Amino acid sequence: MVSKIRVLLGMLVLLALAIGTIVLLAAAKAAAVWFTIVPPGILFFGAFVSQSLGWFNRKAGD
Repeated sequence: MVSKIRVLLGMLVLLALAIGTIVLLAAAKAAAVWFTIVPPGILFFGAFVSQSLGWFNRKAGD
């Protein structure tokens, strides 16, 4: 079973990282292609790693 609170908090952290990346890319005046690749990559790769590590799973006592 998936813990909805952990998923929400995990995705909020990943969203903050993606927004920070957008700000850094804008400050560096990066090409538009970087804005379409890097932030979604952070979201998808971060969610994949989090799920793989079991951070979104409920503990046995929950």
